[in-house]
Amino acid sequence: MAAGGGVLAASLTRTPCWAVRIRGADGEIAGAGILLSPDQVLTCAHVVDRAAARITAEFVGAPGHSVPAVPARVDGDAYVPETRDADGDPSGDVALLRLERPRPVEETVRLHRLSAAHREVRMYGFPYDHNGGIWFRADVVGGCGRDGQLQLSPAAPGELATPGCSGAGVADSLTGEVIGMVLSGQRDQHGNRFSFISPAETIARHLPRLKPYIVGPTAVDERLLPSDDAASEALLDEPFAQRLAAWLRDDGSQVKISVVRHDDAARDATLLRAITLADRELRTPVSVDRASLDPPGTVPSAGGHDLAVHTGGLTAAEIAERIAERMGLWQHPEDPPLDRIRAAKVTLNLVVVGVDEAADPPALLDLLDMLRAGGSRLLLVFRAADDCYRRARDQLLVRPARERRARLVERLREITGPLARTLYERRAAVLPEGVRSLDSDMVAAHAALADLLRAQDRDPGHGPDPARYERLADRVADRLAADVGRLDRLRDRRDELTGRLRSYRVLHQRATQGEEDPAVDALYVRAHDLLRARPCDVRAAEAAVDAYIRRVDGRGGGDPR
Repeated sequence: MAAGGGVLAASLTRTPCWAVRIRGADGEIAGAGILLSPDQVLTCAHVVDRAAARITAEFVGAPGHSVPAVPARVDGDAYVPETRDADGDPSGDVALLRLERPRPVEETVRLHRLSAAHREVRMYGFPYDHNGGIWFRADVVGGCGRDGQLQLSPAAPGELATPGCSGAGVADSLTGEVIGMVLSGQRDQHGNRFSFISPAETIARHLPRLKPYIVGPTAVDERLLPSDDAASEALLDEPFAQRLAAWLRDDGSQVKISVVRHDDAARDATLLRAITLADRELRTPVSVDRASLDPPGTVPSAGGHDLAVHTGGLTAAEIAERIAERMGLWQHPEDPPLDRIRAAKVTLNLVVVGVDEAADPPALLDLLDMLRAGGSRLLLVFRAADDCYRRARDQLLVRPARERRARLVERLREITGPLARTLYERRAAVLPEGVRSLDSDMVAAHAALADLLRAQDRDPGHGPDPARYERLADRVADRLAADVGRLDRLRDRRDELTGRLRSYRVLHQRATQGEEDPAVDALYVRAHDLLRARPCDVRAAEAAVDAYIRRVDGRGGGDPR
């Protein structure tokens, strides 16, 4: 049984009993569904539209060899069709069906709230070529649009969710829990393949009646829920709101540290508003559409954070347990949560409020530093600019930035030093045919290195943008490696030609017993001189060697190999 009731997602060796195949009145497969209760099936609204008036739910994973078929209908007003905003971002596309006859409770499954980023998942759908159902594997790329939907990347090109998969349950590969529902699969004009899902929290927002069938703690702690006080709702620190929204939309900064004092009502209300709007489950049309609260650039997309915790009075171990639970790291509860987080490859966007009010702030900072080093993004809120705040800035911002800058300096030194010398040595050995000049790239790399060295003593927050120089370093290093590889292949070909020429020279001398042949000797001298020239024109040398070999073969020398 799963936490909170129902069953875990089935293993890949059998058909999950909660997987539902949905047919329309014409007998064609319209899509898939998830059995949440004995008489309720979750699916996509467009699956219901495709099924038309008569809907049949078929339970392919039921015990025995038969496939029970049960008539179904939309459950009251539990139907939210897909809509698109002015930018084309989709929203909704969920529906709930009511079965005429209930299924056994042990066949049901619960949806589970989990952090979404970078998870491996699998889906059980019913495409045309696999009417009995088949598993599809994918990785969660990240959030897309403003509805809190998630984009998937198929594990293999053929595993894109196709028609017949809409409404299928999405099971997390790590925990086995069903964490969402397939919406669609698409191929764009460039041939790229994508699938999209609606996670449990987004489904709960569109169909609140399903909350009893969704388990796992919510992403936002109760102490961070906004009050119903109309006066506090009207408060907004617009510049602060814009900075929060930028981080929640991933502005490229991994760690953001802010101070929100208890007596700053506007800033506190702005923080809670941002946390609410960035949560898939709490965000509502009403919370977004109030014009007075929505100045430009202040509204983050749903799914901007995976977890928002209030740390006041909590130990680092208690906070780590909350994070591990949200990551789905409960397989080995006997292991300390810190060890589970350290060993996992899961990252998340984490909002931590009241860092300096935790029971042991230094231990909490160490936990946060470990998360940062593992790739998680952190939005940290302090209540005072005290020693704890300054230590956090040094430990989580200044020191990592300096280390990042130092790594970048060393990499640029490697590029402009040994790697560049390797390239020039290769270019001196063989004519760089098809290898374009890297002079402009090397000038840019030298300039970046000089800029970083001049900024070594500056605050990292006010120095050069490391991301821009890292992209430059990646580009130049990739081109260097590619060019060196091409030149190495030319050099290897030169050495191979040198060996062949030497072998045929020996063969020719033996065949002629030392008799001179000016025409053949001239071909040999030309090939020999071209191979010894620096830089060697490998194409010209190859033609000369081939001419010599053909002449030797024509005299009956044969192939020395």
